[in-house]
Amino acid sequence: MSTRTFRVTVRGVFDGLRPEQRAELLAHAADHDVLSAAFTAEGHLSYDLAARSAFTFRFQESGEEEEDILAASERAEDAARAWLAERGYGYKNLRSSAEDLSQAPLGKRQRREAARKDS
Repeated sequence: MSTRTFRVTVRGVFDGLRPEQRAELLAHAADHDVLSAAFTAEGHLSYDLAARSAFTFRFQESGEEEEDILAASERAEDAARAWLAERGYGYKNLRSSAEDLSQAPLGKRQRREAARKDS
């Protein structure tokens, strides 16, 4: 069996933050900049609290079967909830989406390279 790579995105909105929590998030905003977002095993959090209260966690998981993507999504949501709860941050509208990279369409460069290999 081959290993599949899943990318799971968990989105939500900070809710009911106390002034000190908001200040803490703003102080660490550079570490969570959207431009440095990456899919990681431990999950990468990004937000721009100065612009809006939304946040995104990005997780990279793997599995053997296509059905493993559901469990990967659940684990990612649980990890996001745990991170938020550990810090006492309120949130709402938590939802996830996942992509199986083995099913993702090839980009233009990838199609060109695949065509060269087949020639």
